[in-house]
Amino acid sequence: MILNVKNLSMKFDNKVVFKDLNFDLKKGSMTALLGPNGTGKTTLINILMKLMPPTSGSFKFSDNVKLGYVPQFRNIDAEYPLSIKAFVGLNAPLIKTSKVKQHIDHELEETNLLEIQNTRMGEASGGQKQRAYLAQALLDEPNMIILDEATASLDPVAKEELMKLIKHLNREHGMTVLFVTHDVPLAKKYMDEYLYLNHQTIEQGKMSDFKGDYE
Repeated sequence: MILNVKNLSMKFDNKVVFKDLNFDLKKGSMTALLGPNGTGKTTLINILMKLMPPTSGSFKFSDNVKLGYVPQFRNIDAEYPLSIKAFVGLNAPLIKTSKVKQHIDHELEETNLLEIQNTRMGEASGGQKQRAYLAQALLDEPNMIILDEATASLDPVAKEELMKLIKHLNREHGMTVLFVTHDVPLAKKYMDEYLYLNHQTIEQGKMSDFKGDYE
């Protein structure tokens, strides 16, 4: 197991977000975190990333886990001056040794950005920006990645491109994936398992068996 969650509960003041969540994620798994708005998906991710403590319960990652995180699409101002390469490099050491430069180039290549590396981020398409965020996360060499609504606001072609990359990272590098999304058809196409968070509890199963559909 790469993650074990035991009796995890969270409440704000008197409002219970969820209670007694229990689930495991296997190493190398591809899991969609599904659920209507307001059911606590973001809260759960924040707890797993240690940005906030749970009210009760516990969770444990296996010892060698390095987490990567790709956020929901954030629009970057059209005047934003950094190139895609410089933007990705923000997550690298300040002193760019030849080894660091090679690493940046490798991640640009892996995310299909090498040919447009000199394009300004402000002029890049939504899909290109999201792949730049992914490349930035990959510089830390994570073995598990959390995609937090990372395909929301992207056009269908950009969504497919991003998800094919994620599948490649899973197959070629054994990356464990937790994909927070409302896009059930996309999750069914690319994910193997699901966690469905609703009514303060969680259900886990095979993505092909997921019956719920919601907005």
